[in-house]
Amino acid sequence: MFTLPRIAEYIVLSLALAALMPLCSFKMLGALQQAGYDGKTFSAWAKRKGNMVYSRLTLLAFLIALSGAVLAVCFTFTGRWAAYISLIPIPLFVGVYCYADKRALKVPLSGTRRAQRIYALETIAVFIAAAILVLCGNAAAYYADVALVTALRYLPLALLPVLLPLLLRAANRLDRPFSERKNAKFVASARAKLSASRCVKIGITGSFGKTSVKNMLADILSVRWKVLKTPASFNTPLGIARTVAENDLNDYEFFIAEMGARHAGDIRELCDLVRPDHCILTGICPQHLETFGSIGAIVAEKGEILSGTKEGGFAVIGKDDFTASLDASRLVRVDVGERCEVSVSDVFAGADGVSFKLALGAIEVPLHTKLLGGHNAANIALAAALAYRLGMTKEEIAEGVERIGYIPHRLCPSRSGGVTILDDSYNANVRGAEEAVKVLRTFGGRKFVVTPGLVELGVLEEEANEALGKNLVGLDRVILVGATLVQCVKRGYLAAGGTEEALVVVPTLAKAQEILSAELAEGDTVLFLNDLPDIYN
Repeated sequence: MFTLPRIAEYIVLSLALAALMPLCSFKMLGALQQAGYDGKTFSAWAKRKGNMVYSRLTLLAFLIALSGAVLAVCFTFTGRWAAYISLIPIPLFVGVYCYADKRALKVPLSGTRRAQRIYALETIAVFIAAAILVLCGNAAAYYADVALVTALRYLPLALLPVLLPLLLRAANRLDRPFSERKNAKFVASARAKLSASRCVKIGITGSFGKTSVKNMLADILSVRWKVLKTPASFNTPLGIARTVAENDLNDYEFFIAEMGARHAGDIRELCDLVRPDHCILTGICPQHLETFGSIGAIVAEKGEILSGTKEGGFAVIGKDDFTASLDASRLVRVDVGERCEVSVSDVFAGADGVSFKLALGAIEVPLHTKLLGGHNAANIALAAALAYRLGMTKEEIAEGVERIGYIPHRLCPSRSGGVTILDDSYNANVRGAEEAVKVLRTFGGRKFVVTPGLVELGVLEEEANEALGKNLVGLDRVILVGATLVQCVKRGYLAAGGTEEALVVVPTLAKAQEILSAELAEGDTVLFLNDLPDIYN
């Protein structure tokens, strides 16, 4: 059993399987990446019935075992060669599995160094698991000394596919200490660079509108100053640190950092990194209630930006029931909302944008933006309030508002074949969804909506999605995608008088696009509302 040729056989076979089996993990590694390398979130995704992760891996294992057993039995007359012949189905079925999985993720796996390390560690883990199974099979054959058992000695290798999720989590766990140390050094370097910079630093947080307000503020301030902002939705320590690392801060006078939070302590960590001179708190709603646990925890966390901003700085706050009670006594507080120092009035939202009047204390400024949705008047007011406090004139602010461009995936309109497409795929909050549907109703022609529902609302998730369904009544076509929360949306839609004829539930966005291709005509408008990442599907 442990002769030199046998040991070489075990090693070569284990190496071959270690090279082959992890190929089945690309989809899982992509989902793990989308989960922020959080093992619990990844496991929850893998266990969802609709994802069929375990069922497909179990099927792969069954096919390998069945075909391998049949071949081994049929070729028993060849002696020890029967076991080698039984291995032939493994690369064949793995190839089929990988081919079927190649377009399984809407957001493809990014080949970062961390992902590469985890894949390498998983490969090592597969090698160890394969070696153990090879030894077990050969030990059974050695001690049984029966021709059939010898022929079937590699049958235990069929277990490898079902072990892959566990091995991937183990690899992720092993990599975590190294990644955390590496990330900490990267963030510390960015912190030092920011601290040495003479840039005026602005932090923006809130349950909604962070990216929009960040872009608006950057466009307005750029009328007078050179401005650097975190790109896209970069709102984590690593995202901000990457922005700092890739730019020369000496070329800029302002640095605007978007700050996201999913857990207690996130905002404090971001403030320790950026150390903002001024801040904007857009407002608070039950977004991320699932991870925070209570609305009180969300309020406390978002309010951390007021503690983390340098004393004496400006704190522009979107006033609502939750932000009104926050203590900003160490800062110069500027409330934005009805009957506040900064407010908007005479808001007219149509298919060509939004017109409104902005009151900055005693000054009133008529403004127009091509952005869609009346809620953007309030977002612009937040950005304009800080710009005004920083010394910009009303004329400069008006010029800056005119500069504001469409923000990708946030009610961004386009035309294709005479059809208007409203891309609101990054909209994941209740208020934004309401505004998006309002905008859709302002367009002529037939109105279509494609949505998977809203997530991360904790105990309010069902209620919020039923409310979303009610809001969709009257549209010409309602296409619900996936299985995450669409039943709640459907229930709310039908309860409010929506018709079965206008409603359709499909498993994937690709199926929804097939329906749209068949039904859309010139003059129609379709709203893509909240295109969920794979980790939620």
